[in-house]
Amino acid sequence: MSSAEQRLCLYTAVELEPVLQRMTQQAARLFQPGRPLYVVGLLRRGEPLARMLAERLQPLLGVAELPVIPLRVKRYADDLSLLHPATLLEENPALAGLELAGATLLLVDDVLYGGHSLLRSCAYLSRLGAGEIRTAVLVDRCVSSQPVHADVCGVRLQIAPGDIIDCQVPPYETEFCIELRRR
Repeated sequence: MSSAEQRLCLYTAVELEPVLQRMTQQAARLFQPGRPLYVVGLLRRGEPLARMLAERLQPLLGVAELPVIPLRVKRYADDLSLLHPATLLEENPALAGLELAGATLLLVDDVLYGGHSLLRSCAYLSRLGAGEIRTAVLVDRCVSSQPVHADVCGVRLQIAPGDIIDCQVPPYETEFCIELRRR
């Protein structure tokens, strides 16, 4: 970290619990009873968030288990430097083996920035036959350049273009927080 970079924890784990509860309530209103539901978490940090949401959704929806399926999608590094000119998506055979035509999928990511990852993921899931795809993000930066939006959103943060939002999510980090890095 350069001396000019400043890191601020905007939301701690304690402050994020009500955010997750609100996201769970938002998500629960989107689903029709009796229709199969799968939660797809974008790796890395979207997958543990998907597990957190699924765990909280189970009692609200009256289901014993809510499957969470990881999907690896990558375009940017954590510092927002471009890694791949086109969003890289690794197909998941577990998704391809499901009957998705009558199902609803909840696609979960940590931060909605440009929208490339969600757009590519939605296109892939549609190609697999998904009947309905809903999206959930912990943070929406409100600057998506792609035709995607979050159906479920934890917080909306409008910050300077050069600033970076980091979601610190276990098991990748030890503490759950939303952090702002200013350059």
